Amino acid sequence: MAQPLNVEAIKALVRTVPDFPKPGILFYDITTVLKDKTGFAQLIDALAARYIDQHIDLVLGIEARGFIFGPALAYRLNAGFVPVRKPRKLPAPVARVTYDLEYGSDTLEIHLDAIQPGQRVLLVDDLLATGGTMEATLKLVKELGGEVVGLAFAIELDFLKGRDRFPDVDVFSLLHYDE
Repeated sequence: MAQPLNVEAIKALVRTVPDFPKPGILFYDITTVLKDKTGFAQLIDALAARYIDQHIDLVLGIEARGFIFGPALAYRLNAGFVPVRKPRKLPAPVARVTYDLEYGSDTLEIHLDAIQPGQRVLLVDDLLATGGTMEATLKLVKELGGEVVGLAFAIELDFLKGRDRFPDVDVFSLLHYDE
């Protein structure tokens, strides 16, 4: 039987690591949630509850931590799972997008046949910061003809205003941090 959701209890499981990966950054480490069977189950159940009646065809998880939440969420939603990968990790023909980061650029890829036109797609990742990675993934989904139902995150850093990049898309984050 599912336990009632306690967001503060899940939030208390998140470990904060100062000055990682560089000085001045406060890293929100979800591995401490993942190892807690109740916290991890509640997190997945809470994300699934948001989308359970929305007829999701595919859940896309962004490398690397989106791979942790994506398959579990896809299972709960009775949907397929599609990985969005860094370059040269997928064996078949891919669609590719390169996007800017604060400190350079990065590239993501998805198999060309991963999404059929009109399929209802949920994008999931562990954390919403500035939104650049999710924005790039959204471009890939639209290029392949998918219908984006929502963007789901375990954690959102509200002070970075990443959700402002997605005014026309449902953005759902379970845990919020103001700084």
